[in-house]
Amino acid sequence: MLDESAELSVSITQIVQRLKGTHLHSQLEKQAKECLHKPEIKLETLKDDVRRLLKASGMTCLPPPRHPRAPPEHTKEPLAYMRKAQVNWEKRILKSLNSMCTELGIPLARKRPVPEQNELTNKWNEMGTDEPGNIETQSPCFHSDMLKVLVGLKNPNNERSEDLTVRSHWGLIQVSLNVRDIPQTVSPPFFISLPSIFLIEHDSAAAQQYSRQGCPTGLRAQLWSLILNTTDDPEAITHYEQLKARVIHHDLLVDNLIYKDVKLTASNDDYYFVFEDYLYQVLLCFSRDTAVLEHFNYNCATPPKSCIQSKSGSEQCAVVYPPNGVIPFHGFSMYVAPLCFLYNEPSKLYSVFREMYIRYFFRLHSVSSHPSLTNPLCVCFERLLQTHLPQLFYHLREIGAQPLRIAFKWIVRAFSGYLSTDQLLLLWDRILGYNSLEIVAVLAAAVFAFRAENLMEVTSLASAEAVLADLSTLKVMPLLQIFLFATSV
Repeated sequence: MLDESAELSVSITQIVQRLKGTHLHSQLEKQAKECLHKPEIKLETLKDDVRRLLKASGMTCLPPPRHPRAPPEHTKEPLAYMRKAQVNWEKRILKSLNSMCTELGIPLARKRPVPEQNELTNKWNEMGTDEPGNIETQSPCFHSDMLKVLVGLKNPNNERSEDLTVRSHWGLIQVSLNVRDIPQTVSPPFFISLPSIFLIEHDSAAAQQYSRQGCPTGLRAQLWSLILNTTDDPEAITHYEQLKARVIHHDLLVDNLIYKDVKLTASNDDYYFVFEDYLYQVLLCFSRDTAVLEHFNYNCATPPKSCIQSKSGSEQCAVVYPPNGVIPFHGFSMYVAPLCFLYNEPSKLYSVFREMYIRYFFRLHSVSSHPSLTNPLCVCFERLLQTHLPQLFYHLREIGAQPLRIAFKWIVRAFSGYLSTDQLLLLWDRILGYNSLEIVAVLAAAVFAFRAENLMEVTSLASAEAVLADLSTLKVMPLLQIFLFATSV
């Protein structure tokens, strides 16, 4: 029998996650802050007071359930074959990490000697000038590996189904998932003026609505912080300093993965190479932050674990590794890099990135049927092209240039590293505004539509990739508007 308190905790986390970004959440948060200043409200007895109030009001008198409650993992992901695929994906990543540890002779974690701690402390703001870590370290997973997992997904209930149309076999993704149409995905924003009012009133929901039309450059950092409910209060700064101390005291194997990824991606990017030090600081602290584990309460994934010797030495115990439960992969640093243009305080930069990750970015490397996760985003992308550009899709398929093989890397990175920074931030405005990653799939389809004439003339995957190699000159909003207008007629 499931532990009721654990099940209640999962339910509460899921409810809070769904409320985030809504007007109701903004109102509740505002009321809660006001209540905290009242002398009759005491934090020590708050939980008991709430329970007593609910009991007195009769709100706890719920009818008995008609059916047994589903296990938490079924609530997070209802499809059994998806859960199995996610488990196998996690095992593959963990096996790769353990093999790396064995082959290179690098421990998963070690305490740094005092001289090394002092050296790292002195060079904390100049880590880009050093070459820490093992240059032979390889990231345990790549975009192509994950694409293979998604392509290999099969729904055992649909293998002989007559509902599958001929068109559904055109694409790489062969599972049938419900994805929203374009009008549902991107509804027209209502226009609001004077965004400074939101900043004064701290109205998160209004700021989110405003960001659907794009944030002014000078106010974007403040608006995003308001939408994400991040603060630069002393508590957040203290938390960042504690994470920094953990980095200085202990070295982790994943530090090598972070170093290698930054060197291979952001350091070679014309827009982001200047932020190399910030990227090390944020990502190293992120790997030690156990608060990130919160997102596993509503994520179908489970944090990886490793066995360590107990202090007594008599037995082994399993612990989450790395402490945040996230093994970095190739391109992971590109989730942080664009934010460096908005925030120059490491603690503030860190708070915003962590919130962006636990709300959005974790979905881009998980296997699930949730509308904003990678698999449904791929399905959405393929359906948009098949529905609105069938000739182009069929042509590319026939020459062995499946569109998803080209677009997958854009989707997994939310276009970071492919668009110019100003255009990328305009795209991410809409992700925050609509509280969804589905706009990423729509933009990927729009890019193909924009280059359709040239793509119809290509004869191989290599030539198709060449046509779509450089996206740095594209303008996001005109591209989306043209595509959305054409598909709505």
